[in-house]
This record gives sequence, structure tokens and C-alpha cells, in this order.
Amino acid sequence: MSCLIVQSDKTLLLEVDHPQAEECRRAIAPFAELERAPEHIHTYRVTPLGLWNARAAGHDAEQVVDALVTYSRYPVPHALLVDVAETMARYGRLRLVKHPTHGLVLETTDRPVLHEVMRSKKIHPLVGGRIDEDSVIVHPSERGQIKQVLLKLGWPAEDFAGYVDGEAHPIELCEDGWALRPYQRQAVEGFWHGGSGVVVLPCGAGKTLVGAGAMAIAKSTTLILVTNTVSARQWKHELVRRTSLTKDEVGEYSGTRKEIRPVTIATYQVLTTKRKGIYPHLELFDSRDWGLIVYDEVHLLPAPVFKFTADLQARRRLGLTATLVREDGRESDVFSLIGPKRFDAPWKEIETQGYIAPADCVEVRVNLTDSERLAYATAEADEKYRYCATTDTKRRVTEALVARHRGDQTLVIGQYIDQLDELGEHLDAPVIKGETTNAQREKLFNAFRAGEISVLVVSKVANFSIDLPEATVAIQVSGTFGSRQEEAQRLGRVLRPKADGHEAHFYSVVARDTIDQDFAAHRQRFLAEQGYTYRIVDADDLLAGDELDEL
Repeated sequence: MSCLIVQSDKTLLLEVDHPQAEECRRAIAPFAELERAPEHIHTYRVTPLGLWNARAAGHDAEQVVDALVTYSRYPVPHALLVDVAETMARYGRLRLVKHPTHGLVLETTDRPVLHEVMRSKKIHPLVGGRIDEDSVIVHPSERGQIKQVLLKLGWPAEDFAGYVDGEAHPIELCEDGWALRPYQRQAVEGFWHGGSGVVVLPCGAGKTLVGAGAMAIAKSTTLILVTNTVSARQWKHELVRRTSLTKDEVGEYSGTRKEIRPVTIATYQVLTTKRKGIYPHLELFDSRDWGLIVYDEVHLLPAPVFKFTADLQARRRLGLTATLVREDGRESDVFSLIGPKRFDAPWKEIETQGYIAPADCVEVRVNLTDSERLAYATAEADEKYRYCATTDTKRRVTEALVARHRGDQTLVIGQYIDQLDELGEHLDAPVIKGETTNAQREKLFNAFRAGEISVLVVSKVANFSIDLPEATVAIQVSGTFGSRQEEAQRLGRVLRPKADGHEAHFYSVVARDTIDQDFAAHRQRFLAEQGYTYRIVDADDLLAGDELDEL
């Protein structure tokens, strides 16, 4: 019997323990999104956006239908197969092109579709006069906006309008003693062939080098947007090390420095700083004739930058991320404004090739004490998570895990500062949080990399773009509620390949019978889609020492 049940409501039920499960998961991953991942049956859903992403990445309806039919235990509902084919056929019936006399034009291969969308009141302000029955002039400044609107109308436009080259600047990869890995090269080629779009790679798989590879093809001035100053300096270090760029050619545009160079690395934070109702630093987008804009951790793109990106459609745009999941549901904006997914490598596939470390994921469930249970039961809704996420039992479990991995480079990660301060005190470990200066952060990160510090307690400031290849163990005590993207990033802190080949350990300490447990299940969904499974152990057994040998 096959491993997949395909249902008419577009849900796919995958039997995890089936011999074909891994093969099937790889086949459906390009077009289906994981919704629930309990022990035995994982639930995926086929969505229009997933199908359009697959279409943009070069998959056709025949491949999707073949995957469903091949792995389905029962006959696939005919209506679903028809719907898949018709949904994917919607992509590209409208195209944005550059007309020799009329400039930017929306044209169609299916005349009634153009007539249909032209009836929308949201389209009227974005277009000019009709050229003929199959094409209409689009105001050049509305290239991004019209793509957003058309996507919402269910007719995603394929953008063939091309890109300006921007200001030329020589950039070469210096592959001296190293070379782009095969999947990194495929990612660069997929992006460049598509013009703009998103590359999805696991944490630790070298997304920065994909950015460098794209820059080496573009050979133009480049604006790189990153999550924080530490990340900006890591990017600069890698670019100077891996390319022909010198330190003087790479500028940092952050809260402390305002350097505009041929390659400029800016933080999202400075771009979204608001003064008297305006965003003064968004002018950075116009400060040079950029040929390429790179969005690191594109799943975190703030709304004001999204808005400005709508005006940047003539520039090549590369989004880099480990997961396209956005908790605010704005995946469609990433698709229309940055571009569709151009390359996606499953985490386990990269692990099998030896480029990221294998990881053992363990959920340690703790019981609240009677007094904690009472406090939790009577807490206001917005305080419940804090009560269960900061239970004192978590501190004792964390101490036991750190002791178990004594000598390993260990990160303790959490959300609540008072909880982290207490852990830092008990573990005799430094704490990095929002108020820690950038200079102090870099000093502590460098000490951790050098092995001078073996345990580091970090808040969510270390979730993203922090390169700590020596980290072997991560212990998560609290998080941003049910954030799947945060779970992926936190596991990513320990996935850099280890010199000795050892596997990584990722512990999530969870309070039983509370919303902490519910959030944990939601957080784990994306990683389950990538093939990771969580073992569940009881904290009481762990503290008694019964589980330590197994761990």
C-alpha cells in the first residue's frame, strides 16, 4: 500500500512510518505546505500559492499530478487533479513586458482574463490606455503594486519586463582553496535565470555564498539588507574573504555607521526607523543606481521595506531564507514583490551530502508544581504563556542538560530576559540580550567561537544570521509563542558541520498540559516538513538520571 492519502479538500495525509514516506515527502514538498505533524500522520495542504511557486520554479502540472497519483493509496479525486492543472495554468496567462514604444505593458495570452481583471477597481489606478484587445499600458511606478493586486485576484502575472543593469562594479569570486558547492551554484543559476526571486536553504548551508555568487554574476553595485549589525559585519567579513571586494568597497549602514559604498550592507532596523511620521533612511534605496538588492532572512522583511520594494521592480532582487514561512501570512507579498521561489533544497538532503550536521531533536516535558499550576490556571490570557514558559523546573532541567554536555559548545536560548538572567547566574554563563552593546556581543561571540566560553545564554537577538559554527548543543527554554520560523532558526544555530563529524543536539524544554505544549507542536511543523522528528522525554526521569545515558 502507498503512503499518501489525497483528499478532495486538498489535504494530503502522509504516513510517516511508511518505507516510501521520505521519497514521497521530497516529491510533494515543492507544491504542498505542511499543516500538522504529530507522530504518525502528517497533514499537508495544496494551496494556489504553493502551486504557483512550483510553476515559477519550473515544475509543471503534469509533475504535480504524477507525484499525487504515484504515492496515493487510493484513487486521487478527479476534481482535485483538474483543479491543480487549472490553478497552475493561471500562472503566466498575464505577463508584464517591455514594449518598444509604450514602455511597461500588461499583456495576455487569454483575452477574457485581461477583460476580467480590468473590471477590478483596484487595477484602474495602476494602468493607462488600452493598446489593443490583448494589452494595456501599466504606469512604470506601479509594476510591483499591479503584481500584488493580480495575485490577490487569482491571476499571478509573470514578469518579463527585464531589469536595469545598475551601476557597474567589478566583483569576482576568489575560489582559492574552496568552490561553491553544487547546490549553491544551482541556486545562483536558478535565481539569475529567473531574474528575481527567493533561494531557500537550511541554516548553515551557506546562503551568504549564494549572495556572493549572484553579485559575481551581476557585477554591479549591490545593496544588502540584513537583520542586525552583527550580521552586517559577518557579511562584510565573508565578502572580503571570498570575493575580489576590498574593505573600502563594502560599507555598513546601521545605527552606528552611515557608509554608502559600491556594496552597502544595511540593517532592517535602521531602514524602519521612523521620525516625525516618515522613514528617512528609505532614501538609501535611491542613493545609488543599485544593480542588485539582496534581502537576507527575507521571511522577516518589515512592512515598510515591503512597501518600498514595490517601487524597486526594475532592480534584480534576491531573497535568502531558511523558511518562507511568515507568521503574518504575507508569503504572497514575498512572491509578488521579491519574486517566486527559484531554488529550494530540503534540509535532510543537504545533511546527507555532509554540508550540515545531523541533529537529534528532543522535547523535554516538565510538570508545573501545584502552585505554578494554580497561578497558570488563574492568569490572564496574555500572561499564561509567561507563567508556563518560565517555570522553575525548566531551570533545573537546563542545568542538568548543560552538565550532561559539559565541554560541548552550548547555547541556551529564550524569550524572557528575567528567565535568561537567572539561568546565566546559575550556569555562571554570560547573557546576550537586546541591551547588550554590539561591541560586547561581538566580543562574547568571538570568545564562544574560540572556545574560551563554552556556555552562552542568548535572547532572540541571536535567532538570526549569527554564525557560530562551533555550537553543538542548543537548549530552548521559551520562544516567540508558536513561531515556526524561529524554531527553524534556532535549530540552525547548531547545524554548521562539525570538524569531528558529531551530530548536533537541539532540546526544547516544554511545560506539559499548557499552551507551551500547544505552541511547541506548532513551532515544530516546519522542521517536521524537513524530515526532523522530536523524541519526547520526561523531565522527572531526566532529573533522576534515568534518561541521561540515552541523551
